[in-house]
Amino acid sequence: MSAKLDAILAAARDHARDVITPNVATWNTERAWPRAASDKAGAAGLTGLYAPEAWGGQGLPLAEGIQVYEQLGLGDGAYAFALSMHNICTFAACGYGTEAFKEAWARDLTSGRKLANFALTEPQSGSDPMTMYTRATINGDGTWTIRGAKAWVSLATEADIYFTVVKTSDAPGHKDMAMIAIPADAPGISFGPLYDTPSYRFLPMSEMYLDEVVVSEDNIILPIGQGLQGGLMAIDIARVSIASGCCGLMQAALDTALSYSKNRKMFGRTTLDLDGIQWMLGEVATDLEASRLLYRKAAEALGTPEGPLMAAHAKRFVPDAAVKAANTCTQVLGGMGLLQPYGLDRLSRLAQMLRIVDGTTEVSRVVIGRALKKRAAGLPDLPVPKGYGETDEPKAVAAE
Repeated sequence: MSAKLDAILAAARDHARDVITPNVATWNTERAWPRAASDKAGAAGLTGLYAPEAWGGQGLPLAEGIQVYEQLGLGDGAYAFALSMHNICTFAACGYGTEAFKEAWARDLTSGRKLANFALTEPQSGSDPMTMYTRATINGDGTWTIRGAKAWVSLATEADIYFTVVKTSDAPGHKDMAMIAIPADAPGISFGPLYDTPSYRFLPMSEMYLDEVVVSEDNIILPIGQGLQGGLMAIDIARVSIASGCCGLMQAALDTALSYSKNRKMFGRTTLDLDGIQWMLGEVATDLEASRLLYRKAAEALGTPEGPLMAAHAKRFVPDAAVKAANTCTQVLGGMGLLQPYGLDRLSRLAQMLRIVDGTTEVSRVVIGRALKKRAAGLPDLPVPKGYGETDEPKAVAAE
């Protein structure tokens, strides 16, 4: 581990312990994004993880920076998710934005003074980005006029700019898609009612409406023809980031169960002395170790041909393991696990949310299944044993 990464992970761990954990219950009660907290995250170097140092970032490779969300997930998975999406947008801005855009936005984004988020999903399309109705018309002066709507936009009403995937024609397919950054104060942008999300009410989510929004050509992040590819790459990074945050959630649940069961007296000894409890928590510990190995392997594969498949494996396995871990740890506390002060009910709901966002675990299974079919096509056919048909049912053998 590099000295820089070690310092950043320590800063994230401190942020989770000192800023997130003591305050997340209040944030949820107040139902408002904790801008003071994200400002502190920026001051700690957590909002420009992958951006070049020349633009105020940390210059970490994806495989290293993604580990930050495991530390933030110790405090809250939804908060880690929001910062991961901001970092993806900041990465795109600094890596692909025009020079004019970087001069105007890069340092504010890497410092966390301004927040960004990503908008791909639409109300009617869900996990099918090919079905997109948001349209951008290129005007004679080079500006773009955008009409349409996006759904499940995180940091809705709170982010300062939204990296939005659009189509530029009515032609089917993705060859006309682009990504453009839309400032929150652009005339014509508005938001629907905030979604009611009981376990992460501090993270504003809603639909975003674009009514004749005019944006400068300087704000083009990915040109026509590259929008979907860039959007899917962002989703792959997000999926691995979610897996990282889930590991923090699992560790928080496990530590809560251990802290409680080591002192809870039952049948003349502590709960943790009981074999059944040890076996339950031992499974959580094994799933956690496996999850860490998997998301880190997936992070190393990002940007390679194996990246999408490895991201799917991580998104399929780790959030499922997190749901199981949160439920198991709740069970270990018995009735006490249902009480709000222990936080396990919140972790269970967060784990379920993380199974769904940026591609459900079922979508990941589809990606994995397609890869298996492709692999199967390249394998030699197995010979059919004598006496068996193509259905593998035994053929009738005539009596001699």
